[in-house]
Amino acid sequence: MKVPAIKKLCETYSIEQLREAEDKLLDDQAHGLEVEGDDEGEQLTHIMAAIWCLHDMKENSTALPQAVRNYTVKVRNSIS
Repeated sequence: MKVPAIKKLCETYSIEQLREAEDKLLDDQAHGLEVEGDDEGEQLTHIMAAIWCLHDMKENSTALPQAVRNYTVKVRNSIS
């Protein structure tokens, strides 16, 4: 997971575009977005993280840096 890649997705695409890309990636189809990542798994991680962050921004009026921090805390807590 690369934080700059997540931020870039949040700044570039809408939740709807990212969800469509997520669905296509899960169906082994070309998603058409520019997504950083070493493989499809990392790209999917970045897309899912960006969706989560954009949702947090919309629902809680959170700024992007804080939304990304909230996501990384959530990930850290889930693996601890």
